[in-house]
Amino acid sequence: MPKKRLFGLLLSTCIVWTGCNQSEPPPPTPPAPAPELNAPESSGGDAANEPTESVPAADSSEKPKMEEPAEGPSAPNETPESTPAPDPAPATEPAATAIEPMSTSVVLGDPTLTAGIPGEGDLTIEQIQAWLKTPGVHEPLEFELPFGLSLAAGNIKGVEANPLTRAKIELGRQLYMDKRLSADSTVSCATCHDPAHGYAAPTQFGVGINGQEGGRNSPVAYNRILSDKQFWDGRAESLETQAIGPIANPIEMGNTHDACVKTIGEIPGYKAQFDAVFGEGPVTIENVGKAIASFERVIVTGPAPYDYYAALEPFLTQFTPEDLADLKEDDPDVYARYEKLKADADANPMSESAIRGKQLFFSDKSNCTACHAGANFTDELYHNLGVGMAVEEPDLGRFAETKEDKDRGAFKTPTIRNVALTAPYMHDGSQKTLEEVVEWYVKGGHPNDHLSDKVKKLELSDQDKADLVEFMKACTGAFPKVELARLP
Repeated sequence: MPKKRLFGLLLSTCIVWTGCNQSEPPPPTPPAPAPELNAPESSGGDAANEPTESVPAADSSEKPKMEEPAEGPSAPNETPESTPAPDPAPATEPAATAIEPMSTSVVLGDPTLTAGIPGEGDLTIEQIQAWLKTPGVHEPLEFELPFGLSLAAGNIKGVEANPLTRAKIELGRQLYMDKRLSADSTVSCATCHDPAHGYAAPTQFGVGINGQEGGRNSPVAYNRILSDKQFWDGRAESLETQAIGPIANPIEMGNTHDACVKTIGEIPGYKAQFDAVFGEGPVTIENVGKAIASFERVIVTGPAPYDYYAALEPFLTQFTPEDLADLKEDDPDVYARYEKLKADADANPMSESAIRGKQLFFSDKSNCTACHAGANFTDELYHNLGVGMAVEEPDLGRFAETKEDKDRGAFKTPTIRNVALTAPYMHDGSQKTLEEVVEWYVKGGHPNDHLSDKVKKLELSDQDKADLVEFMKACTGAFPKVELARLP
């Protein structure tokens, strides 16, 4: 096949969103090693009118030592016998060791953003002050989304008003994990948006202080950098507003904003960080929100098997083996790209069932992409699926915010990415498995006067249903490695 014809075929496939027009996929392993942590790897979430967030902090009576940057070879400890030892030098202050600057250019998911201040045990004021002096930690980050999710870069929200910096992200990490933000020090953001449970919770409803339950399932707290309005009903206009809402919710963290900032402001390690990040002065609840939102914005899903397959798919569907043989001879650079994509897809395989599920997911037969659209698989809009509408007084969702009749019983479309990790499903946690979710759509939801016109009965075989579930599982990527326990 002529070289120009091959290029035409290749470029025609690269305009679709399924993979070719994104940057070169990274190797399956992270580009930089994570610093050694004192807690297991995990992931995290976001809050609605249900309780929020908590992971227990590790107990450690041993105070960690700051890791010194590597220096050059040390001098010998002894001098030769023939040479008299020099007189001891007068005592002086030790010379300051150069601190390695932190990069300000990153791909989100880089573990250095969320791995915490190096060390073990409780954070000491000395460790915090040394960290705050590290070059680069206060500079606004130039960042990219990870491969796959990067196709949604045009939907990034909130960073112009609240730029990401390493120091602000680290402060937000600590606040997200800290139960002292709640009235009785039993609940943190990570309680309902738990890194160990896909930044969601395994319970039907969120559970707050004193074991109180809300009326909604805990929504996920990842990929929130692509969304402005938060919660199932969109009542928070920004991630900053969402971050502080649960603190004052009586059935979540049960605190007041004034009491929360007083507690934080009396902890020297926190006060030092707020002064360095936001300027000296009282700790404010607005700045608490900015810090937590910054941490949440860097919790993103890494490349999934779907992303690797989607990037390779144009070569599989548009090129015959003979075309590829010609391409190898006519354009070695493009062929090398094909080989790289194939190697990545082979290392992160989709099953045949998942591939069939992908074709079905993007087809009119299932109509999934009517709502689960784009690189993050959500339109960020609100739809009535009939969930919970059979009860006498149903949760009216978005209607409570807009008072528009069309929004009765409508709730935000969640992302499909990493959905396999976040059961149970729907705003009321009524669907325990992905299989149940598929069955709900197949039957056309629950009829009611405000059912979305996008919800219709589907003609799917048992194999079709199983394939859709396998496709959703193939949309699972790694979360960033996050330090859970080190707090001031």
